[in-house]
Amino acid sequence: MRPLLGRRARQRWLHLIIGGALLMPYFLVGTVIVGSYRPEADVFSSPANQLMAFAYALPMATVTALLPLARPLSAAAARALCGLPPDRPLADGPARTRQARVRSAAWFTLHVGLGGVISGMTLALVPFAVAVMGLPFFAALRDSSAMGVPEALDRAWVLALAPFAGIAMLVALSGCAAAAGALLANRAPVLLGPTPHDRLAAAERRAAELAVRNRLARELHDSVGHALSAVTLQAGAARRVLDSDPEFVRAALTAIEETTRRTVGELDTVLGLLRKDDDGARGLPSGPGLDALDGLLARCGLPVAHTAEGDPGAVPGTVSREAYRIVQEGLSNALRHGGRGEPVRLRVSVGAGELRIVLDSPLPERPAPVRPGGGRGLLGIAERALLLGGRTGAGEHEGRWRLTARLPLHTPAQEQR
Repeated sequence: MRPLLGRRARQRWLHLIIGGALLMPYFLVGTVIVGSYRPEADVFSSPANQLMAFAYALPMATVTALLPLARPLSAAAARALCGLPPDRPLADGPARTRQARVRSAAWFTLHVGLGGVISGMTLALVPFAVAVMGLPFFAALRDSSAMGVPEALDRAWVLALAPFAGIAMLVALSGCAAAAGALLANRAPVLLGPTPHDRLAAAERRAAELAVRNRLARELHDSVGHALSAVTLQAGAARRVLDSDPEFVRAALTAIEETTRRTVGELDTVLGLLRKDDDGARGLPSGPGLDALDGLLARCGLPVAHTAEGDPGAVPGTVSREAYRIVQEGLSNALRHGGRGEPVRLRVSVGAGELRIVLDSPLPERPAPVRPGGGRGLLGIAERALLLGGRTGAGEHEGRWRLTARLPLHTPAQEQR
């Protein structure tokens, strides 16, 4: 009996009853239309007229279901009451395309159509079946004009079978309801499921969210990673001269304090964006630009020979911020892996339509050990340049390690505008 009267079957039956209730306004309008050209007939007492009113009601229901908001309402009801498999999700949000609206209208029409039939059967057959089951026990039912029991059937053996006939009617009604509910559950993922346009929009949203999170991860890697490298270098140098040069130790501790305070502020900014909702998370931290490059070089912990060419004011804000992060990551790599004894050479030149960065650092005497989880710095630099339509390069050059980046002053988004 579980397929007929189990929890899922009862929920689907309720879903069908709701469909019948939704059909009632359209059905009443249909009875008015039928009564307009058959004024002498009683619509509610004539099965033929009821079928005609039902036929008028379904097209009206279809037209109203073409509204975009019909899909999320139908999907919510189906998700709650149809017992859908978890691997067949339904679409979220209003139907924006013609295909989605047609599918949701077809679903709504099927729902209210089957619901109207099952609701009518439930309202008519359940009382009748109960009365049939009570015929052997209540003489008033046999004499009732409402039941209209023929005299030929008013026999003992017929009355003895009446309870079984009433039970058979209820079982048949349950079977019809279960079949109609199963049909709706089978069609729901097809008619209310995501269309190709919905899947494409969802993929674009996921790609945009992933791009934002990757950008935030790069910001964390570049700012926090650079700060930790500088702090580690300064702390190590201070430890070596702790007893012989107190002034140097004091200056190193001051630099460590300033670096950590600034980095904590940047970390709070990025983490605050991660805690926001999707709309808020799209606002990325602006960060410093090339105008803050002198401060970065002063506190990076390495001797840097800096050469600037061209007008930094001609560099757009977006390109300036990415250039700062590229230089910051290049200095971090020099701190972690570069050799000592020679200064890092940095050249930033602004040319005709292009910003070029060249950073040369000494090679270490022996290869640095590979850190678990490392190796993302050069990849992050390449991603930053690629997003702006630029390119990068890294490798040995004349006995030193050279990092180059070429960034167009006009990004692809600006050119499209």
